[in-house]
Amino acid sequence: MNGKFALRRQLILLSLILIAALMAWWMRPRILIAELRPPPKLEKIIPLQFGQWRLLPQHAGRIINPQTVEILNKLYSQTLSRSYMNDQGRVVMLSIAYSSNQSDSFALHYPEACYPAQGFEMKSLGKEELNINNSSLPTQKLLAKFNDRIEPIIYWTTLGNMPVRRGIDTKLLSLQYGFKGQIPDGLLFRVSSITANPEQGYELQRGFVSDLIQAIPDNEREFFIGRKQSVFLPTQSR
Repeated sequence: MNGKFALRRQLILLSLILIAALMAWWMRPRILIAELRPPPKLEKIIPLQFGQWRLLPQHAGRIINPQTVEILNKLYSQTLSRSYMNDQGRVVMLSIAYSSNQSDSFALHYPEACYPAQGFEMKSLGKEELNINNSSLPTQKLLAKFNDRIEPIIYWTTLGNMPVRRGIDTKLLSLQYGFKGQIPDGLLFRVSSITANPEQGYELQRGFVSDLIQAIPDNEREFFIGRKQSVFLPTQSR
C-alpha cells in the first residue's frame, strides 16, 4: 500500500514538473520589439557637425570599448564611437551601443565593468537627472582614472522605449516586457572627456548632450532618450 502511495506521489510530482516546464516554455517572451520598427542607422542619424561641435577626423584620446570586435558584433547590432571638438578646442568622446535583443545572453555591458577591465580605477559618483528636451533623463556619473588620465563619464541606457537605470529598475522593466511576451532592445549612450577638472568635464558633457539631442530629427529623438514610462498590463501577447 505504501508502495502504491509513493508511486502515486512521484507521478503527481512528475506531472507538476512537466506542467511547470510547459508553462515556462509558453510564457517565454518571443516578440522582438526591434522587429516592430525600422532599425536605427546610427552613422546617419548622429550628425557630423552641430551647434559649435564638429567631428574630429581622428579620435582625441582612446575611446574605451571593452570587448574585441568579435564580441562587440555578438553583443550589439550597431556601435558608434566618435570624438567632437567645440569652438574652444575642447573635446568630448561619444560612444553609442545598440542591441536589438536584450535577453540575458545579450545584455548591455556597462562602463562600471568595461573600464576596470582596461586597467582603469573607477569611482561611481551617483545618479543625476539630466534635463534634456523638456524631460528628465536618468543618468549615471562616473570618474575613471588611469595613471595621469582622468576621464569623467556620463551615461544612460534605454530598454525598449524607456530610459532606465541599471540594476533593479532594469530587471523590473524587463519583467514587464516579458509579461507582454516581448523582448526589448537596448541602448547605451555614453559621453566622456579627458580633463584634470572633472566638474568642468561634466558641465562640458551636459552641454554637448543637450546640443546633440536637439540636433537629432524629432522623429528619431525618442530612440535615444526614450519616453516616460507608462504602466504595463501583465498580459501575454502572442
